[in-house]
Amino acid sequence: MTESAIFDVMRQGLWVAVIISTPLLVVALVAGVTIGLLQALTSVQEMTLTFVPKVAAMLAVFWVTMSFMTTTLVGFFTDVILPKIAGE
Repeated sequence: MTESAIFDVMRQGLWVAVIISTPLLVVALVAGVTIGLLQALTSVQEMTLTFVPKVAAMLAVFWVTMSFMTTTLVGFFTDVILPKIAGE
């Protein structure tokens, strides 16, 4: 495997990681900002109020997007990794 092929696989792998992690990160950001705004408006400073809803929202989004994540990873493996392994 040449150096350029390794860099190409790494670039595509990082892009797949960005695509897969985007839904979870967006939900964590929106939930965190919403809960922080709610806490600032009501002056409630409970630590579990920030943690539990954010984790619940992230688990729900993870469950909903599991098929998308699996399809993306399988596509990356079959389109990028397997041809590189078979070519060697």
